[in-house]
Amino acid sequence: MKGVVLLITTIFTVSAALQAQGEYAASKIPPPLLKNADAVLRLEDMQFEIINTRQTVTKYRYVVTILNGNGDHWAEYSDYYDKYRSIESVEGILYDANGKQLKKVKKKDLEDLTGSSGGSFADDDRIKRHNFYYKAYPYTVEYFSEVITNGTLFFPRWVPQGGERLSVENSSMHIVCPRDYQFRYKAFMYNREPEITFGKNTKQSTWSSSNMMAIVKEPFSPLWHELTTVVIYGPTDFELDNYKGTMSSWREFGKFVYSLKKDRDQLPGNVKQMVHQIADGVSDPFEKVSRLYKYMQSHTRYVGIQLGIGGWQPFDATYVATKKYGDCKALTNYMYSLLKEAGVFSYYTLVRAGEFSKYITADFPSQQFTHVILCVPNQKDTIWLECTSQTIQPGYLGDFTCDRPVLLIGEDGGQLVNTPRYGINDNLQSRYIRGVLEANSTLEVNTKTVYSGLQQDEIHSMITQLSKEKIKEVLDRKLDFPTYSIRRFDYQEEKRFLPGITESLGITVSNYASISGKRLFIMPNVMSRYTSKLSIDSTRNFDIRLNREYRETDTVEIEIPAGFESESMPVDVTVDSKFGRYNCSVKLEGNRLIYFRSLEHRGGRYPASDYRDLVKFYDAVFKNDHNKVVLVKKDGANAF
Repeated sequence: MKGVVLLITTIFTVSAALQAQGEYAASKIPPPLLKNADAVLRLEDMQFEIINTRQTVTKYRYVVTILNGNGDHWAEYSDYYDKYRSIESVEGILYDANGKQLKKVKKKDLEDLTGSSGGSFADDDRIKRHNFYYKAYPYTVEYFSEVITNGTLFFPRWVPQGGERLSVENSSMHIVCPRDYQFRYKAFMYNREPEITFGKNTKQSTWSSSNMMAIVKEPFSPLWHELTTVVIYGPTDFELDNYKGTMSSWREFGKFVYSLKKDRDQLPGNVKQMVHQIADGVSDPFEKVSRLYKYMQSHTRYVGIQLGIGGWQPFDATYVATKKYGDCKALTNYMYSLLKEAGVFSYYTLVRAGEFSKYITADFPSQQFTHVILCVPNQKDTIWLECTSQTIQPGYLGDFTCDRPVLLIGEDGGQLVNTPRYGINDNLQSRYIRGVLEANSTLEVNTKTVYSGLQQDEIHSMITQLSKEKIKEVLDRKLDFPTYSIRRFDYQEEKRFLPGITESLGITVSNYASISGKRLFIMPNVMSRYTSKLSIDSTRNFDIRLNREYRETDTVEIEIPAGFESESMPVDVTVDSKFGRYNCSVKLEGNRLIYFRSLEHRGGRYPASDYRDLVKFYDAVFKNDHNKVVLVKKDGANAF
């Protein structure tokens, strides 16, 4: 009898435990999905229904288990709405580690925030946002939402793994549309065709994936769509407000964009007169464009305005002329209008902007752009104009828009071309340092550094956007010395097609040298030392992608106290690699320590098997950048 009671008790205990383990209990996650993961996407189901070319409905459900604090960002719900996009419903549920429901929220419980970024931005976006702010790990959140969009210019993407250290149990994407409607898609890292089912008047296409292991990004990894599954979608025929278009080709998409800006290039009479005063009689095309561009820069300012047709239609030229401000669309259209009045043809140009946003899927015409610039064809060199900047030079594009495909917009449609690429002979840093080492080991330094191309972008932003006091604060944080003070600083810009900046600094560095008895230890590389090393990875999985190419040279002359001679001097070093070339040398001439360093850093794409060689190259640069010279007092000389 005792054994029967024990058996019944055991069965009851097990049964109760199983009941306590809800559907989303963390214990039910397959163990392989926990490896390298901060969160696990348990279930994702997106249904994108194309009602017609005027309206779509998106129903979205996702369940994610957060394993630790690094995964908390996956638990937040956030979505925007505006006059074209309405959030019909939202529901959120919080579960504990055992899958027990703890809390439930509805749309009315969510934060309602402005979509404006603040500062100089104006838009009609608003954001619905929610976070349970739960910290007992693991925990699970589930969200349901339904969104109605008026217009079909924008289609969603399916990206089961939205970032690194997220594993996926199950994810699916469904596109439902009328039987006769043709949408387009392009898949990356997904080698199956979608499953297609038919309803009475509709067809449904489904993509699905399961058991996706978390990805840990490696240094210099390729783009995300080369690492994991991504499917992008686009319409054929579409509408936005009362404008219709098709994305069957870039040319056709360009026609739609042109229709949004058509007849918005009329200037007020006083501005027309100013254009002719500035440009008439100027024969050189670049000089004419340059003068009008500088006029535009000095009479307008950038304000990000995302109002109107989804933030796509520019305000007309008269608006900008009157208000003296505009967003990238409005300012570019204004500059286009100034040039047109002067008889200069130009292209309103769409670009995906950002230093790390150079890629678009060139063989998939669709809305992939975030910014607008201007392109002026010229027999010698095409002139590119960034119309949101009041300081950048005409003809130059920094790392925000250089070296990428862009879409030129003309009356006959769109054409893909590439913006300029700045290479190793353009991106230069040349530095000369003259230092005096005092008897108390303080180094008094005067430097002159010339930057050009992409190497000057950060400096340009600093000196044109910050006050002298703020520049001093940046320099006080930026330089790689334990203890130092900046006596003076000065910047001179070279305003040319490929701009340059000359920086002059006066710096006092305390305790720069180390003293041990009669010996003096000093690092001859004063300002260009590599500060980090790559980790060795014997299981590198992904290709190596090096973006920027540049060349640096340093010439250093340090005057040391009299009476020293060389005891240990680093040998001259030359390192040749497919990734670049490095050399350095140092010598003592009388009481002058003379050091030279050069580094050529090449860009490009390399196979994963080359990673060890990359580590070796960077290690060699790091090691030799930190080499020290050992000097010793000559016999009979006074103590240091």
